[in-house]
Amino acid sequence: MKIDHLTTEQTNSASVAIDTLSSLEIVQLMNAEDRKIADAVAAVAENIAIAVDKIAEQMRLGGRLFYVGAGTSGRLGVLDASECPPTFNTDPSQVVGIIAGGDRALRTPIEGAEDDLNGAERDLATHQFSNSDVLVGIASSGRTPYVIGGLRYAQRLGAFAIGFTCNSTSDLETCSDLVIAPVVGPEVISGSTRLKSGTATKMVLNMLTTGAMVLLGKTYGNWMVDLRATNIKLKARSIRIVSALAELSEPEAVEALERCDGEVKVAIVSTRRNLSATDSRELLRTAGGRLRVALQMKL
Repeated sequence: MKIDHLTTEQTNSASVAIDTLSSLEIVQLMNAEDRKIADAVAAVAENIAIAVDKIAEQMRLGGRLFYVGAGTSGRLGVLDASECPPTFNTDPSQVVGIIAGGDRALRTPIEGAEDDLNGAERDLATHQFSNSDVLVGIASSGRTPYVIGGLRYAQRLGAFAIGFTCNSTSDLETCSDLVIAPVVGPEVISGSTRLKSGTATKMVLNMLTTGAMVLLGKTYGNWMVDLRATNIKLKARSIRIVSALAELSEPEAVEALERCDGEVKVAIVSTRRNLSATDSRELLRTAGGRLRVALQMKL
Protein backbone atom coordinates (compact mmCIF):
# COMPACT_ATOMS: atom_id res chain seq x y z
CA MET A 1 0.00 0.00 0.00
CA LYS A 2 1.30 3.47 -0.89
CA ILE A 3 2.27 5.54 2.12
CA ASP A 4 0.03 8.47 1.17
CA HIS A 5 -3.00 6.17 1.39
CA LEU A 6 -2.36 5.31 5.03
CA THR A 7 -4.57 6.82 7.74
CA THR A 8 -1.49 7.44 9.88
CA GLU A 9 -0.03 9.60 7.09
CA GLN A 10 -3.12 11.73 6.48
CA THR A 11 -3.43 15.39 7.46
CA ASN A 12 -5.35 16.00 10.66
CA SER A 13 -7.82 18.80 10.00
CA ALA A 14 -7.83 19.76 13.68
CA SER A 15 -4.12 20.61 13.67
CA VAL A 16 -3.53 22.25 10.29
CA ALA A 17 -2.81 25.56 12.03
CA ILE A 18 -1.03 24.13 15.07
CA ASP A 19 1.92 26.46 14.51
CA THR A 20 -0.35 29.44 15.21
CA LEU A 21 -1.61 28.14 18.56
CA SER A 22 -0.50 29.03 22.06
CA SER A 23 1.18 26.42 24.22
CA LEU A 24 -2.07 25.86 26.14
CA GLU A 25 -4.03 25.44 22.91
CA ILE A 26 -1.48 22.90 21.63
CA VAL A 27 -1.80 20.90 24.85
CA GLN A 28 -5.60 21.02 24.70
CA LEU A 29 -5.60 19.96 21.05
CA MET A 30 -3.32 17.01 21.70
CA ASN A 31 -5.33 15.99 24.73
CA ALA A 32 -8.54 16.07 22.69
CA GLU A 33 -6.96 13.85 20.05
CA ASP A 34 -5.62 11.47 22.68
CA ARG A 35 -9.12 10.90 24.02
CA LYS A 36 -9.89 9.03 20.81
CA ILE A 37 -7.24 6.38 21.47
CA ALA A 38 -9.07 4.35 24.10
CA ASP A 39 -12.13 4.02 21.86
CA ALA A 40 -9.95 2.84 18.98
CA VAL A 41 -8.39 0.18 21.21
CA ALA A 42 -11.80 -0.85 22.56
CA ALA A 43 -12.99 -1.45 19.00
CA VAL A 44 -10.42 -4.26 18.59
CA ALA A 45 -10.82 -5.78 22.08
CA GLU A 46 -11.87 -9.19 20.74
CA ASN A 47 -8.70 -9.60 18.70
CA ILE A 48 -6.58 -8.45 21.63
CA ALA A 49 -8.28 -11.10 23.79
CA ILE A 50 -7.59 -13.79 21.17
CA ALA A 51 -3.93 -12.77 21.24
CA VAL A 52 -3.82 -12.88 25.06
CA ASP A 53 -5.27 -16.40 25.06
CA LYS A 54 -2.78 -17.60 22.45
CA ILE A 55 0.20 -16.08 24.24
CA ALA A 56 -0.83 -17.66 27.56
CA GLU A 57 -1.48 -21.00 25.86
CA GLN A 58 1.97 -21.12 24.29
CA MET A 59 3.67 -19.95 27.48
CA ARG A 60 2.03 -22.79 29.41
CA LEU A 61 3.71 -25.13 26.93
CA GLY A 62 7.10 -23.49 27.41
CA GLY A 63 6.85 -21.04 24.51
CA ARG A 64 7.89 -17.40 24.53
CA LEU A 65 6.56 -14.06 23.35
CA PHE A 66 8.62 -11.98 20.93
CA TYR A 67 8.09 -8.42 19.77
CA VAL A 68 9.76 -7.07 16.64
CA GLY A 69 9.54 -3.49 15.44
CA ALA A 70 11.49 -0.51 14.17
CA GLY A 71 11.78 2.98 15.64
CA THR A 72 9.07 3.85 18.15
CA SER A 73 7.37 0.49 17.62
CA GLY A 74 10.56 -1.39 18.38
CA ARG A 75 11.32 0.72 21.43
CA LEU A 76 7.87 0.11 22.88
CA GLY A 77 8.25 -3.64 22.37
CA VAL A 78 11.60 -3.63 24.15
CA LEU A 79 10.11 -1.53 26.95
CA ASP A 80 7.18 -3.89 27.51
CA ALA A 81 9.45 -6.94 27.48
CA SER A 82 11.92 -5.38 29.91
CA GLU A 83 9.17 -4.64 32.42
CA CYS A 84 7.97 -8.25 32.70
CA PRO A 85 10.79 -9.70 34.87
CA PRO A 86 10.44 -7.22 37.77
CA THR A 87 6.64 -7.16 37.54
CA PHE A 88 5.86 -10.84 37.04
CA ASN A 89 9.13 -12.57 37.95
CA THR A 90 9.47 -13.95 34.43
CA ASP A 91 12.73 -15.18 33.01
CA PRO A 92 14.18 -12.46 30.73
CA SER A 93 14.00 -14.93 27.85
CA GLN A 94 10.24 -15.43 28.22
CA VAL A 95 9.25 -12.06 26.74
CA VAL A 96 11.76 -10.64 24.29
CA GLY A 97 11.75 -7.30 22.49
CA ILE A 98 13.80 -6.90 19.33
CA ILE A 99 14.33 -3.59 17.56
CA ALA A 100 15.61 -3.14 14.02
CA GLY A 101 19.25 -2.06 14.24
CA GLY A 102 19.86 -3.67 17.62
CA ASP A 103 20.03 -2.14 21.08
CA ARG A 104 21.93 0.91 19.80
CA ALA A 105 18.75 1.86 17.93
CA LEU A 106 17.00 2.37 21.28
CA ARG A 107 18.82 5.70 21.57
CA THR A 108 20.18 6.40 18.11
CA PRO A 109 18.22 5.99 14.85
CA ILE A 110 19.86 3.38 12.62
CA GLU A 111 19.19 4.51 9.08
CA GLY A 112 17.82 1.82 6.79
CA ALA A 113 17.44 -0.86 9.49
CA GLU A 114 13.66 -0.90 9.14
CA ASP A 115 13.98 -1.54 5.38
CA ASP A 116 15.92 -4.80 5.85
CA LEU A 117 13.39 -7.47 4.88
CA ASN A 118 15.60 -10.27 6.24
CA GLY A 119 16.81 -8.48 9.36
CA ALA A 120 14.14 -9.76 11.75
CA GLU A 121 14.67 -13.33 10.58
CA ARG A 122 18.36 -13.09 11.44
CA ASP A 123 17.59 -11.47 14.79
CA LEU A 124 14.93 -14.02 15.73
CA ALA A 125 17.18 -16.91 14.71
CA THR A 126 19.79 -15.77 17.25
CA HIS A 127 17.15 -16.44 19.93
CA GLN A 128 16.30 -19.88 18.49
CA PHE A 129 12.78 -18.66 17.69
CA SER A 130 10.56 -21.69 16.99
CA ASN A 131 7.01 -22.79 16.29
CA SER A 132 6.30 -22.95 20.03
CA ASP A 133 6.73 -19.19 20.30
CA VAL A 134 4.43 -16.26 19.47
CA LEU A 135 5.55 -13.25 17.45
CA VAL A 136 3.99 -9.80 17.58
CA GLY A 137 5.16 -7.67 14.68
CA ILE A 138 4.59 -3.99 15.50
CA ALA A 139 4.34 -1.50 12.65
CA SER A 140 2.02 1.48 12.96
CA SER A 141 2.07 1.88 9.19
CA GLY A 142 1.54 -1.83 8.60
CA ARG A 143 4.20 -1.85 5.89
CA THR A 144 7.63 -1.90 7.58
CA PRO A 145 9.80 -4.44 5.69
CA TYR A 146 11.71 -5.50 8.83
CA VAL A 147 8.45 -6.41 10.58
CA ILE A 148 6.87 -8.04 7.54
CA GLY A 149 9.96 -10.20 7.08
CA GLY A 150 9.77 -11.30 10.72
CA LEU A 151 6.10 -12.24 10.46
CA ARG A 152 6.69 -14.22 7.27
CA TYR A 153 9.53 -16.07 8.98
CA ALA A 154 7.28 -16.90 11.95
CA GLN A 155 4.60 -18.27 9.65
CA ARG A 156 7.12 -20.39 7.74
CA LEU A 157 8.17 -21.97 11.03
CA GLY A 158 4.55 -22.55 12.05
CA ALA A 159 4.64 -20.03 14.92
CA PHE A 160 1.59 -17.89 15.65
CA ALA A 161 2.12 -14.50 14.01
CA ILE A 162 0.30 -11.40 15.27
CA GLY A 163 0.47 -8.15 13.33
CA PHE A 164 -0.09 -4.80 15.03
CA THR A 165 -0.88 -1.69 12.99
CA CYS A 166 -2.87 1.52 13.30
CA ASN A 167 -4.27 1.32 9.78
CA SER A 168 -7.47 -0.53 8.90
CA THR A 169 -5.91 -2.25 5.88
CA SER A 170 -2.21 -2.95 5.56
CA ASP A 171 0.44 -5.27 4.19
CA LEU A 172 0.57 -7.04 7.59
CA GLU A 173 -2.69 -8.79 6.74
CA THR A 174 -0.91 -11.00 4.22
CA CYS A 175 1.57 -12.39 6.75
CA SER A 176 -0.30 -12.50 10.07
CA ASP A 177 -2.54 -15.13 11.65
CA LEU A 178 -4.21 -12.33 13.61
CA VAL A 179 -4.16 -8.56 13.11
CA ILE A 180 -4.75 -6.01 15.87
CA ALA A 181 -5.53 -2.68 14.23
CA PRO A 182 -6.74 0.18 16.43
CA VAL A 183 -7.34 3.03 13.99
CA VAL A 184 -6.51 6.18 15.93
CA GLY A 185 -6.81 8.52 12.96
CA PRO A 186 -4.35 11.07 11.54
CA GLU A 187 -1.65 12.26 13.89
CA VAL A 188 -1.50 15.82 15.23
CA ILE A 189 1.81 16.09 13.38
CA SER A 190 1.23 14.24 10.11
CA GLY A 191 2.97 10.87 10.07
CA SER A 192 4.44 11.21 13.57
CA THR A 193 3.33 7.82 14.82
CA ARG A 194 5.14 8.24 18.13
CA LEU A 195 2.03 10.20 19.14
CA LYS A 196 -1.44 8.58 19.06
CA SER A 197 -0.20 5.41 17.37
CA GLY A 198 2.56 5.06 19.93
CA THR A 199 0.12 5.50 22.79
CA ALA A 200 -2.23 2.91 21.31
CA THR A 201 0.72 0.54 20.91
CA LYS A 202 1.71 0.93 24.56
CA MET A 203 -1.88 0.32 25.67
CA VAL A 204 -2.21 -2.87 23.64
CA LEU A 205 1.18 -4.28 24.64
CA ASN A 206 0.24 -3.66 28.29
CA MET A 207 -2.90 -5.73 27.71
CA LEU A 208 -1.07 -8.57 25.95
CA THR A 209 1.50 -9.22 28.66
CA THR A 210 -0.66 -8.32 31.65
CA GLY A 211 -3.58 -10.39 30.37
CA ALA A 212 -1.37 -13.39 29.66
CA MET A 213 0.37 -13.16 33.03
CA VAL A 214 -2.95 -12.98 34.87
CA LEU A 215 -4.10 -16.12 33.05
CA LEU A 216 -0.83 -17.79 34.04
CA GLY A 217 -1.45 -17.10 37.73
CA LYS A 218 0.99 -14.24 38.17
CA THR A 219 -1.56 -12.27 40.18
CA TYR A 220 -3.99 -12.90 43.03
CA GLY A 221 -6.89 -10.57 42.48
CA ASN A 222 -5.07 -7.42 41.50
CA TRP A 223 -2.09 -8.12 43.75
CA MET A 224 1.28 -8.53 42.04
CA VAL A 225 2.14 -11.78 43.84
CA ASP A 226 4.89 -12.95 41.49
CA LEU A 227 6.99 -9.80 41.53
CA ARG A 228 10.75 -9.87 41.90
CA ALA A 229 11.90 -7.65 44.76
CA THR A 230 14.97 -6.08 43.17
CA ASN A 231 14.87 -2.67 44.86
CA ILE A 232 13.65 -0.95 48.02
CA LYS A 233 10.24 -0.12 46.57
CA LEU A 234 9.56 -3.68 45.43
CA LYS A 235 10.78 -5.13 48.73
CA ALA A 236 8.34 -2.89 50.55
CA ARG A 237 5.57 -3.96 48.16
CA SER A 238 6.39 -7.63 48.79
CA ILE A 239 6.07 -7.11 52.54
CA ARG A 240 2.78 -5.27 52.11
CA ILE A 241 1.33 -8.02 49.89
CA VAL A 242 2.34 -10.86 52.22
CA SER A 243 1.07 -8.91 55.21
CA ALA A 244 -2.32 -8.33 53.56
CA LEU A 245 -2.89 -11.76 52.00
CA ALA A 246 -1.43 -13.84 54.83
CA GLU A 247 -2.90 -11.58 57.55
CA LEU A 248 0.46 -10.96 59.18
CA SER A 249 2.02 -7.98 60.88
CA GLU A 250 4.82 -6.31 58.96
CA PRO A 251 7.58 -7.95 61.05
CA GLU A 252 5.88 -11.33 60.62
CA ALA A 253 5.65 -10.78 56.86
CA VAL A 254 9.37 -9.96 56.73
CA GLU A 255 10.12 -13.17 58.63
CA ALA A 256 7.89 -15.22 56.29
CA LEU A 257 9.61 -13.79 53.22
CA GLU A 258 13.06 -14.49 54.66
CA ARG A 259 12.01 -18.07 55.40
CA CYS A 260 10.81 -18.46 51.80
CA ASP A 261 13.76 -16.80 50.02
CA GLY A 262 11.76 -13.69 49.25
CA GLU A 263 9.13 -15.54 47.19
CA VAL A 264 5.81 -13.82 47.80
CA LYS A 265 3.50 -16.65 46.75
CA VAL A 266 5.49 -19.22 48.68
CA ALA A 267 5.40 -17.08 51.82
CA ILE A 268 1.62 -16.68 51.58
CA VAL A 269 1.00 -20.40 51.00
CA SER A 270 3.43 -21.38 53.74
CA THR A 271 1.66 -19.14 56.25
CA ARG A 272 -1.92 -19.84 55.31
CA ARG A 273 -1.53 -23.59 54.78
CA ASN A 274 1.02 -24.11 57.59
CA LEU A 275 3.54 -25.71 55.25
CA SER A 276 7.28 -25.56 54.82
CA ALA A 277 8.69 -23.47 51.99
CA THR A 278 9.55 -26.64 50.09
CA ASP A 279 6.05 -28.10 50.43
CA SER A 280 4.53 -24.73 49.53
CA ARG A 281 6.53 -24.60 46.30
CA GLU A 282 5.38 -28.10 45.44
CA LEU A 283 1.75 -27.19 46.11
CA LEU A 284 2.11 -24.14 43.87
CA ARG A 285 3.71 -26.28 41.17
CA THR A 286 0.76 -28.68 41.34
CA ALA A 287 -1.61 -25.70 41.12
CA GLY A 288 0.11 -24.48 37.98
CA GLY A 289 1.55 -21.50 39.83
CA ARG A 290 -1.92 -20.12 40.63
CA LEU A 291 -2.03 -18.88 44.22
CA ARG A 292 -5.82 -18.94 44.50
CA VAL A 293 -5.91 -22.60 43.47
CA ALA A 294 -3.06 -23.51 45.85
CA LEU A 295 -4.88 -21.93 48.75
CA GLN A 296 -8.06 -23.88 47.99
CA MET A 297 -6.58 -27.32 47.16
CA LYS A 298 -7.09 -30.21 49.51
CA LEU A 299 -3.91 -31.45 51.19
